[in-house]
Amino acid sequence: MNINTPIRTQVKERAEEQASTMTEQQQAAIRMLANDLHRLNHAIMKAVEAGVSVELVRSARHHGGDGHWGDLMIPVVVTNRIQ
Repeated sequence: MNINTPIRTQVKERAEEQASTMTEQQQAAIRMLANDLHRLNHAIMKAVEAGVSVELVRSARHHGGDGHWGDLMIPVVVTNRIQ
């Protein structure tokens, strides 16, 4: 690995390599997840700009029954009232 290679490029290459081993349905699900995460990150930034702190915490783990799982998240929001 070249230390001058941007991390983003490494992530993109790893994602492309992983995607090549996925079914079309799996790839579509990951694209949807990535899009939703982008929107979530944008919403978090807006909330922070509005004056709250946001932490995502795992509320549960969803098991698909075939060995696959995913963490379900809830936001913990803290407001700081300045008077």
